[in-house]
Amino acid sequence: MPKEQHQKEIWMLLEVLPDPLKEKLKNYHDISGLIEIILDIGKLPQARFSNNDSLYVSDQIIEQKDLDFVTEKIGQFTTDNRAGIERTLHRISAIRNRVGKIVGLTCRIGRAIYGTNDIIRDIIESYKNILFLGPPGIGKTTKLREAARILSDQFDKRVVVVDTSNEIAGDGDIPHLGIGKARRMQVATPDMQHKVMIEAVENHMPEVIIVDEIGTEDEALACRTIAERGVQLIATAHGKILENLISNPTLTDLIGGIQTVILGDEEAKRRRTQKAILERKAPPTFDILIEIRERDTFAIYHDVAKAVDDILRKRFPKPELRIRDKDGKITINKPKMEIPDISSDEAEKILNSKEDQLLRIYPFGVNRQDLERSINALDVPCLAVKSLDDADLVLTVKTKARPGTKIMQAAEEHSLPVHVIKKNVSSQIMKFLKYYFHIGGKEEEEEVAIREAEEAIETVQKTGKKVNLNPQNSYIRRLQHQLVEESGLHSESFGYEPDRRLRIYPS
Repeated sequence: MPKEQHQKEIWMLLEVLPDPLKEKLKNYHDISGLIEIILDIGKLPQARFSNNDSLYVSDQIIEQKDLDFVTEKIGQFTTDNRAGIERTLHRISAIRNRVGKIVGLTCRIGRAIYGTNDIIRDIIESYKNILFLGPPGIGKTTKLREAARILSDQFDKRVVVVDTSNEIAGDGDIPHLGIGKARRMQVATPDMQHKVMIEAVENHMPEVIIVDEIGTEDEALACRTIAERGVQLIATAHGKILENLISNPTLTDLIGGIQTVILGDEEAKRRRTQKAILERKAPPTFDILIEIRERDTFAIYHDVAKAVDDILRKRFPKPELRIRDKDGKITINKPKMEIPDISSDEAEKILNSKEDQLLRIYPFGVNRQDLERSINALDVPCLAVKSLDDADLVLTVKTKARPGTKIMQAAEEHSLPVHVIKKNVSSQIMKFLKYYFHIGGKEEEEEVAIREAEEAIETVQKTGKKVNLNPQNSYIRRLQHQLVEESGLHSESFGYEPDRRLRIYPS
């Protein structure tokens, strides 16, 4: 923002103050560095500045008439005790007594600072879902505002800002220029934020949604719904570091959710862990997480799923650090791959631990030798096992997968997903492995998934009974949802990743 415009907006805030305070601040030598003004009844008025300086604006204590003077000029407070000044980013927050009377005000300066996202611009432009973490006042909202402007103005994206407290785009019906061409949806009360987030997707066809302060389970669920529909999501959440989200049951779904898994005796022994361990339930809603440790220091986790898994296994990940110094120079410190000097015993342990990354398939009604040959031919990280206790999933044929059969009951008891192929032939086994490990291109996957949805729609229309589809990623599920809607039927997604799938209902 140009300095003249910023100064003009500061004076707009000063105009709502009592005359003695206004005149004292206008004459201050560094008024452009003003951060906030604190007015508490019975105390001296105080102003804080960006250089850590603070100033008592008057030697007269604040009286009720002073607070009344300010509140009459700024208008109505919302249910979260916040108000603003139209066409500015300033925020006035009220402190009330037990009967609801205002006894204190915090007048915080809002400013649109351009160029702050140059240090993370490549991430903003990646079209991935991004979550910012950091303490209050560190600049999270500024990053959202700048992201909205860059994506809407320079990349011509359809950006919608869900603005709960009018802090991103300012007070009034006309949004601040700081968000560029992005559109802004206001929220009546904070507890309605999740509904407005979903409304934004369903009604306004955005390519990007930007939202501040994700803080409830409903909002976390709304984030997952938005991400599944292929819309880029950029948001902030409460917390300073990634571990805060892992230990926060309200927001843990943002990074995939955490569940307790009970291992068998042999598996616990092989992993060298206790029988009860913590694991991630599903893919994270956000692909990238950025900790704002200081105003110009960012810790970036480019793969949130891997970072969470490492933390749960007591292998704390090292994020990429980006720092801007006082001269504006940006330094990027990427974590180095450590190659330890290990003994043969340690090497064997590492090889054993890599088995944890294998997909273990229990074939039922499927030729084990054909499965092993297909695994070797495709060179995929996979293993055919002989026991359900050792399996990650069951692979069987259509004739064996009817409801109530022994294998379906056993899979349910072991909480294992079941993948079905039409016939026990090598081509079908190979096709399954290609699909599961994404070999052969997205076009082939989409074609198979669309064909499956079309067949299921026909079945539902004929029988009037619901049909479940095979698990798919969020993009393909969205295509299937659209196909179902066009046919006049209803569908919904259920289950956890990677086994989340569509269920189609009769109209």
